[in-house]
Parts: sequence; structure tokens; C-alpha cells
Amino acid sequence: MKALLILGLLFLLASVQGKVFERCEFARTLKQNGMDGYYGVSLADWVCLAKWESDYNTQATNYNPGSQSTDYGIFQINSRYWCNDGKTPRAVNTCGISCKVLLQDDITQAITCAKRVVRDPQGIKAWVAWKKHCQNQDLTPYIQGCGV
Repeated sequence: MKALLILGLLFLLASVQGKVFERCEFARTLKQNGMDGYYGVSLADWVCLAKWESDYNTQATNYNPGSQSTDYGIFQINSRYWCNDGKTPRAVNTCGISCKVLLQDDITQAITCAKRVVRDPQGIKAWVAWKKHCQNQDLTPYIQGCGV
């Protein structure tokens, strides 16, 4: 009985935690979804961005008190401009999606929205973590050994 309770708690914890991608698994998923070279952004750039934004965690969220917005999911897509969370004032929802879909283990919609973000005039520079940790860096280690 005790083992069943522990197993149940572990399952509950895993379901709340969401999917945390392994680096190469994430790189392969991005490549399969046409992200390598999309709008001039390399696969290594995307992997670096996600590492520093969410540590590859689909359930990552970050509240921004100044703008009263929240960043969602593996790419930390912001509710002020890109998705609708039903609570961000003056939200635009450019991707036309609920922010909840950005927290799913299936990152297809997150990828679609990230593609939309990068088509904006700021491009990849819309992500602060990319500018801080990835821009003008050797990003080879982010995809090294992944076979992509």
C-alpha cells in the first residue's frame, strides 16, 4: 500500500512537471519541424535559446510584474504579444492561441508560434536569453553529438 501511494505521488509530480527534453532529443524535434535555418536562425541558436529560457522544460512559466505578463513553455513565449492567458492586460495574441497550449508536452504549437515570433522585425532578438547567452557565441556544443 505504501509503495502504491509513493508511485501515485511520483506520477502526480511527473504530470505537473511536464516534459523536460534532453538536449539532442530537442534538437532532433526542432529539425523535424523545419527549425534549422528558419528565417536565418540556426538549429544551435534555437537549442541555446531554449536551454537558457526554460532549460528545455515544457511547463516553464515566468511572471513579469512590470508588464503583468507571463512567459510560457519551452520557448518562454510572452502573453502580452503572442498568446492569450485570459489575464494579461492589453494582450495582442499574435499567434492566435491559448498560452496553455505552450505548456503541452507536444511542442508543435510552440514551434509554430516561435516561428511567428522570429518572423517579426526583432527576429531572434525578441528573446532576451538569446541575446545574453547565445548571440555572438560558439553554439556548436548545443548540437554536438546529436546527429543533426
